[in-house]
Amino acid sequence: MARYTGPKTKIARKFGEPIFGDDKSFEKRNYPPGQHGNNKRRSKKSEYAVQLMEKQKAKYTYGILERQFRNLFKKATASKGITGEVLLQLCESRLDNVVFRMGLSNSRRGARQLVSHRHITVNGEIVNIPSYSLKAGDVIAVREKSKSIESIENCLKNSSSVYEWITWNDETMQGTYVSVPERIQIPENINEQYIVELYSK
Repeated sequence: MARYTGPKTKIARKFGEPIFGDDKSFEKRNYPPGQHGNNKRRSKKSEYAVQLMEKQKAKYTYGILERQFRNLFKKATASKGITGEVLLQLCESRLDNVVFRMGLSNSRRGARQLVSHRHITVNGEIVNIPSYSLKAGDVIAVREKSKSIESIENCLKNSSSVYEWITWNDETMQGTYVSVPERIQIPENINEQYIVELYSK
């Protein structure tokens, strides 16, 4: 299964924000990587460079590689609604992302692992495909045999995020993907319009 497994802090420094979550190493060196990273007189980026950077940021944030991301863009283009918003909604409706949002893991990478290791069910059936696209009303739960996994329990104890478009019950260890989130409900700092402009060239 293809995915990015390289250094996370280096990527976060490239974009100037902790896109993979809390990162002490990023806080210490909050400037781009490389020998010229701390040079304040970096040249102004071209329009293409800005658009490309935004696309790369979105891909790394959601843990999606180029071909998959391009396919999501094609799907968003064919859908009704604003293409950029639909693209982010498709990213948010991925099973690994919703597992992360529900607080079962403190990173999307960890959530992806929970799904691929068959710890998560959707509507009572085990689903081990991280990119599985959820529909409104789908019930996501931790498999009965996996409810005692320590890492899941720890993440749930420390989770404080609340999203209007999903519900979660700590006692039953299950939640519902209530609806597709509106753009204003998606907290990621991504300018989707740049991505649309880049793919439209």
